[in-house]
This record gives sequence, C-alpha cells and structure tokens, in this order.
Amino acid sequence: MILALDIGTSSTRALLFDARGHKIGTSSQIEYSQTTTQEGGVETDARSLFGLTMRCIDSVLAENPHVVIEAVATSCFWHSLIAVDENHRALTPLYSWADNRSATYVAALKSLIDEDEAHARLGCVLHTSYWPAKLLWLQHTQPKLFTSTRSALWLGFGEWIQAQLFGNTSMSLSMASGTGIFHQNNCDWDDEVLDVLPISRAQLPQLIDCYEVLGELLPPWKKRWPQLACAKWLPAVGDGACSNLGSGCVDASRVAMNVGTSGALRVVLDANEYSMPAPRSLWRYRVDKKRILLGGALSNAGNLWAWCKQNFALPSDVEAQISVMQPDAHGLTILPFLAGERAPLWNADARFVLAGASLDTSSPEIARACLEASSFRFAAIFALLKEALETISSTRSIEIVASGGALNKSQIWSQIVTDCLGAPLVHSTESEASARGAALLALESLGVLDLSQMPVHTGLIIEPNLKNHAIYERALQRQDALYQKLYG
Repeated sequence: MILALDIGTSSTRALLFDARGHKIGTSSQIEYSQTTTQEGGVETDARSLFGLTMRCIDSVLAENPHVVIEAVATSCFWHSLIAVDENHRALTPLYSWADNRSATYVAALKSLIDEDEAHARLGCVLHTSYWPAKLLWLQHTQPKLFTSTRSALWLGFGEWIQAQLFGNTSMSLSMASGTGIFHQNNCDWDDEVLDVLPISRAQLPQLIDCYEVLGELLPPWKKRWPQLACAKWLPAVGDGACSNLGSGCVDASRVAMNVGTSGALRVVLDANEYSMPAPRSLWRYRVDKKRILLGGALSNAGNLWAWCKQNFALPSDVEAQISVMQPDAHGLTILPFLAGERAPLWNADARFVLAGASLDTSSPEIARACLEASSFRFAAIFALLKEALETISSTRSIEIVASGGALNKSQIWSQIVTDCLGAPLVHSTESEASARGAALLALESLGVLDLSQMPVHTGLIIEPNLKNHAIYERALQRQDALYQKLYG
C-alpha cells in the first residue's frame, strides 16, 4: 500500500492506494481556512496545518492497523513560503500564492532583471505568486529575518513537514520549479535571480528528484507510527503535477483542466521533446527531471461562483434559470478578477468589474455572466496551449479532461466552458486526482507500474456548440477590450 497525503489550500487529507493506483478504504480529511487581510494577505499558521495533517495520518493508520505501508507520497500546494530558523521552527506565517502584499515589489524586480529573459529560464513571470517579490517585501517589512547572525532558511510547506518529521529540508525539483527562483533547464537554483534577492543559495533547500527517499523518521514519529517505521517517504510534489498524473493526463495528447477554488489548464510534456521556453503568458514547471508541466492558472474560478452565491440574491433554482438563457444575451461584460489575475495577463492588481448592468438586470443574469467571464479566461489559456503544442505536432489531437468539484457539480458551467473552448470536454471520474497522482509517482519509483500505461477514468463527454463558440469568441474580445481600457 501507498499512503498518500493531499495538502490543499482548503483541506488536508490522507488516503491509501494499492499497487494498481486504486483508492482503498476510507480517507481522513480535515478542512481549514486561510487567514485573509484587507491588505491582500493570505496566510496560514504552519504549526496548525501540520497538526491537522498528522491527525489525518493518525486516523487512516488507526483504521487500517494491519496494512503494510511501502511508501508515503505527498501532493502539496505550490508556491507557499515560510522562513524557519536553524532548528526548523517557523519564523513567519505560511504565505500563500494568493498573498499579493508584495505587489509593489514586482515593479522593483522588473527594474533589476530582464523579465523576458528571466521567464525563459524560470518558466515563471515576475508576479506576487512567486518567491522573489515576497522576499523583497519581507526584507522591507521584517528586516530582522535578513540581518540576524543566523539567517533564515526558506521553505515551502511540504519541506517544512519534512523538517519536522526527518530533520530533512530537501525540496523536490517539482516544488522548486514553482518558486520563481529555479532554472527550468538546468534543474538548479537560478544564480541570476539570486543575485538580486536578499538571500543566498545556502538559505535554500537542497534539490532532489521526487524518487529520492528522505531517510528515517525521527524517533518520536517512528514511535507514534510503527506502520511507517520502514516506509520509504518521498519528497512532496506540486499538486498540479500530481493532479495531471492522477487524472490520466500524462502526455501531450491530454490537457488537464481543473476547476476548484482556482483553476488551471496543464499538459505534461517529455523534457527531451519540449525543451523550449514556455510561451510568455504561460508557466513551465516540473513533474520531475524527465517531465515538464506547461500551463496557466486562474485565481478566479470556483471561488467566483461561491462569491456570487454568497453576495447576490440568487434563487434556489438559479442553475435551471441560467441553463435556458442564450449565450452572452445579458449584455454584461465582466472582469472576474476578485483575487487578481494570473495567466495569461499576470496583473495582481486587476479587480472585479461589472459593466453594462441596468435596472432590468437580474441576479441570475449576473451569475451567468460570471460563469462565462471565468470561462473566457480558460479559453485564452487554451489558445496559447494549443499554439505551443503545435510546435511539437500540428496533427496531434487534444483531449481535455476536466476535474474539480466546482465544475463537476454544475452541468451548465461545464457546457459554458466547453462552448468557450470550442473543444470536447471529458469529465474525469477520478475524485482524488492529486492524491492518486502522488501515489502513482511513488509506485513508479518502486518499479511497480508504468505511468504511460495506466487507464484513464473518464465519464460524461460534453460536445461544444460551435454557434455558441462563435458568440463567445466575440464576447472574449469585448472582455479583453474592457481590460485594456481599464488596465492597459
């Protein structure tokens, strides 16, 4: 059995998978909330989240006392940042990718390094989601972190867990690839970016691939979990990479679309087949040394729909009302950027805008316009991905495999997204894609299976309405024009 940890931005869980990548028995899941501030802060107490994750492990092991655990695999959210001391005690909260208090320092970065050249190496733009801007912000707001005789060590949450359990702060290539300080082709920290940051290479974790074992649990944890005493514990891997693998999107023939709180479109590529820089508006991360993850992410997806439900007087049958409306017939243009904007425009200061409303505009019309507005952003990313994939093969057919609770629970949103993309959408039936992906990587490292041969678990196929697609293409142009007018 493989014990998989799935640490997300709203819950942490533990699950068991067998040697074929099938979920076994019951899982343990604990939800939590991040702390937000008016200034744009989004942070978590690392100690608290660590405790919740350990409780999940306790629960699964207690329910399966006789199961032999061969390995422990972890899927963890990308881009988090925490400072620790020499004893691995937290010196700061755990900062989320969504924390944009460092927005003013993005401009400072752009004055120090060439953004286009940096993006070609890093696969990341200069943006608040990544470590460089946050480090400059922290240098200004918490200078003692950088001036003490014993400098802080900078980690993500996956590495902080490892530090508590093993005293080992090694970071997988996958997690490092989402920091904004990682050279994607060299698979090493990028010296040119480090030269303009207030930290040194010695303050960053040692880099390892995701198949390298971390070592033995420290005695207190070995005593707490006898079942894990001999298990191979592997370093954390980025949740987006795990989600692709867990949903069967392991090569260029399938693009994974995830619509949860945020959203993403991602494709796994062979590093030897695709060695060029990512298109300027997309990111390029790593699954491991041999596989690249190319894609774009949205900050506004399921959270936008939840915001609509919370703040507008929507009727109980709102989805039924939305489903009979004609595409883009409401006359509204919406910029859906409640949490700023990531791919493809990367404007952390962009905000929600509603244009075209009148006294006759109804709340269901606003709700439909919000779903369409978010879907337009997926379409913009998909167009860039298709263009990049055509450099590999112009005849390659692409299947879009969709997962995520926000989309799976809404048939009308699924249809709207499909119509905006202009391509068929296949719903994944794998409910635990991230955890399964981490487990599959562990099984691959043990030589148990070949990821390329794993079956894809899919269900409902939604075909696009090409007439609606043409309407939405014009609506996307209108949305882009409004964005340009307001943000330039």
